[in-house]
Amino acid sequence: QVQLVESGGGLVQAGGSLRLSCAASGRTFSRYAMGWFRQVPGKEREFVAAIGWNSRNTYYTDSVKDRFTISRDNAKNTVYLQMNSLKPEDTAVYYCAADRRPLYSGSYSTDADFGSWGQGTQVTVSS
Repeated sequence: QVQLVESGGGLVQAGGSLRLSCAASGRTFSRYAMGWFRQVPGKEREFVAAIGWNSRNTYYTDSVKDRFTISRDNAKNTVYLQMNSLKPEDTAVYYCAADRRPLYSGSYSTDADFGSWGQGTQVTVSS
């Protein structure tokens, strides 16, 4: 069982930047792909980005491409989401997620691909 703890959320003006972090513990971090999702009240959880276990592949939803960057530091058991050029529509609770399949090399785009979740961190972008 893996434990995930997000941090880095907050309030930022439109056009600003934030970096989210997710610290993992409880299993071999480097063997599992990681992802970020977000959710606003009344809506389903939305895929934002994912990174493969070996960092070779990254995946983004169209609305954040060229603005967000996912990365990981396996030595620190941490995955990051650098968010630039933030927009009010990026406002949501952001969740970190870990794949349940070690060394999986397929693509990622839905929450069904992930088996463990953090508690979430609020990101609010003011206009």
